[in-house]
Amino acid sequence: MLNSAFDPILLSRIEDAGLNASAPPQQRWLDGWLVRFSAGKAKRARCINAVAVGRLTVAVKLALCAPLFAEAGLPMFLRITPFSQPAGLDAHLAGLGMPRIDDTRVMVCPSLRSILSTPPFADHRIERVGHESLSHIVGHLRGSPLAQRQAHSQRLALSSVPFQGFVVKNKAGLAVACGQIAIEAELAGVYDVYTAPDSRGKGLARTLCEHMLSLARAQGAKVGYLQVDSDNDAARRIYQRLGFSDAYAYHYRQQVAPKA
Repeated sequence: MLNSAFDPILLSRIEDAGLNASAPPQQRWLDGWLVRFSAGKAKRARCINAVAVGRLTVAVKLALCAPLFAEAGLPMFLRITPFSQPAGLDAHLAGLGMPRIDDTRVMVCPSLRSILSTPPFADHRIERVGHESLSHIVGHLRGSPLAQRQAHSQRLALSSVPFQGFVVKNKAGLAVACGQIAIEAELAGVYDVYTAPDSRGKGLARTLCEHMLSLARAQGAKVGYLQVDSDNDAARRIYQRLGFSDAYAYHYRQQVAPKA
């Protein structure tokens, strides 16, 4: 369901912007489905997005997609949003025994004018970093394997939507938080916000987001959006205080291998 407080056309454009910002080089179209099979961590870059109805049946398209994921050595996920086609796709996949996982919220800040100027840190500093550095810092903080870090770096470097990455460093010069923004027209997407566990509770994530969104506003962005796990209450509280609210939800369906 779409939140009726938001213009549905704006939310459709935000969904498109999110797809553009997460596009990996490993993707192809298949009868209205955008099939992605990156080796990175983010599921949105290694899943099927059912964008249009197409002409083939769901069963035929699933059969055509399965070898692509098998060849890439990846499990097959379908991302289900309020925009997914055909209608009733989610119920159809559930009927096939495909479990539902990773409930996610797309949150939107309708006006970046509400973002306050970022106050300076007393004992931390924010630095701009390149794509490769950001992907490895994110991967290090999350404990991601090297292959996922490399895939993330490749996706950022080849993205048609420009990303700007930032890290927060402590007095010792160690990166303890990170994040990035992707600006498309007046839309600013917030991605990869993460704080090291032993540095949480200090306001680093909120201040970093204020910094990034203030920069996005200065570059012409007017609306902010982001994606966050529905059960990540700490992050959701931070985003709500920044003026974000739930716009719509999505989840994934996972293909389950048949029992031997």
